[in-house]
Amino acid sequence: MMQTATKTAPSEKQVNIPDYVRKVLDDPRAPKRVAESRERVERVRSRAREAMIDARNIVAPGGGGDADAWWRSPLITPPGGRAVTAEEPLRVLVAGGGLAGLIVAAACHAKGMRVVLFEQAGSYAPYGGPIQIQSNALRALSQINRRLFDEIVKAGTVTADRVSGLKIGYDAGNALAGRYQKGDWLVRFDTVGPALEAGLPPTVVVDRPVIQQIFVKHGFPAGTVRIRSRVASYDKLGEGQGVRATLEDGTQAYGDVLVGADGIWSSVRKQLFGLEEGAGGFAASGAAGGAINNREERQVARDTISIARQARRRYSGFTCYAALANHRASNIEDVSYQILLGKDKYFVSTDAGGERQQWFALIRTPAGGQDPDPTDAVPTPKLDRLRAEFTDQPGGDSNGDMWDGFALELLEATDEADVKRRDLYDGPPLLRDPSRWLAPWADGPVAIAGDAAHPMMPNLGQGGCQSCEDGFRLVEELGGVRHTADVPRALSRYSRVRVVRTSIIQGLAQLGSDLLIDFDKMMNIPIIGPFFLLMTQVSMPWVLRYLYTADF
Repeated sequence: MMQTATKTAPSEKQVNIPDYVRKVLDDPRAPKRVAESRERVERVRSRAREAMIDARNIVAPGGGGDADAWWRSPLITPPGGRAVTAEEPLRVLVAGGGLAGLIVAAACHAKGMRVVLFEQAGSYAPYGGPIQIQSNALRALSQINRRLFDEIVKAGTVTADRVSGLKIGYDAGNALAGRYQKGDWLVRFDTVGPALEAGLPPTVVVDRPVIQQIFVKHGFPAGTVRIRSRVASYDKLGEGQGVRATLEDGTQAYGDVLVGADGIWSSVRKQLFGLEEGAGGFAASGAAGGAINNREERQVARDTISIARQARRRYSGFTCYAALANHRASNIEDVSYQILLGKDKYFVSTDAGGERQQWFALIRTPAGGQDPDPTDAVPTPKLDRLRAEFTDQPGGDSNGDMWDGFALELLEATDEADVKRRDLYDGPPLLRDPSRWLAPWADGPVAIAGDAAHPMMPNLGQGGCQSCEDGFRLVEELGGVRHTADVPRALSRYSRVRVVRTSIIQGLAQLGSDLLIDFDKMMNIPIIGPFFLLMTQVSMPWVLRYLYTADF
């Protein structure tokens, strides 16, 4: 069992790694931390830049260039459906070109299905920071397409080879509950042990543009992705006769299956659940930021409040500032992931490879908040706010707390233009709706996956990983279909299998977020506070074992 926080904070170069973690790291199968050479640093950074250009060049724009595409015309199918054969395989329409859509498309192609992916963006330019591809997601990728798995691992940076955990951000506690100095470890946990126990590869972190580049190159044929194409609505045709999707420009697409992988504000989900008209609008979501300017950021912050209400999504209570800093962190040799906890806020950082750190500052605040534009007088309004929130200077923040200097270290290494702000939303598990238990994410030939089905807080880093599992399970079920009349049953099975696991993980992520923000209260409660820390420490290996499974 790992130790809880010590009364004095060890230096980052003298991290006291618990015995069982050391035993795991000494395992010859475990990854070993190797200092990044200047050559590799530049290679990691340049590939992310090149991937954005490469993706634009690889994917042809949508519009008039695909008039003869297979999905333009319905296949003549008799009432009751048709046999699925090698010559006439299942035809799958995928709404949404993010990670969930890419995975579904790659899995469909690997099973010999015809697939087209409709992406609403004006160009298929990837955006967002690095993402953790954890052991369970790597397992799914290895089963979908071994080349994809190999390329992702080769492009990634292993983060499971060092200590991860929770620290207190500032001096806290009292004589009865125990005193904690800023930077003290509260909880430390091991991510490589559970992976090795399950026979899974260790977690890697990879830039989103690189992930998308790999999928476009190795996941499916050229022309599979159609940009400037948002699925606005769909019509189910006769039994076994599939579905007709209508794009926003009026173009119609025909397939045997429609998968809504179009994000938390999914248009497919809107129709599937009979939500209000505005539930499928464009809005902000996620902690990864995005390629939008300050004006657009303010607009979506306002719009999202209305869209979330109509889409029955829950505002988490947190706004999230995020950025990727080109900076070699002072604790890089010993720590891969840490959270600095505070009152009504916390600061998350993770090794992003290439001597970079991705960081997130989550602050409890009402939804729809906005930052002013930079001016000559105030050129860095977002960073100025964050410097005040996480200051290590005398006088402290608005609560009088002086923070551990690591947060400021990363903030000072970040450019204002790189900082993105998002209000964080998630959604209740669909298990709460008994009327949908038999087919929680499906209706006939239509199903949803990824954030459209189970948006979750970023605390466990499992949003994209659960999308990987979704894609694998969905297409495994479709792979057994021999007649189009069986598609609804396959999609129902997929959603029944997936909804229980994702609901548990959603709940853990939501609970973790709510508890993190109240850790400061625990530091002042005798007996209960130390017991709570101990239970958190004891439970983490079990949580990770549940996440890192080869069966989903």
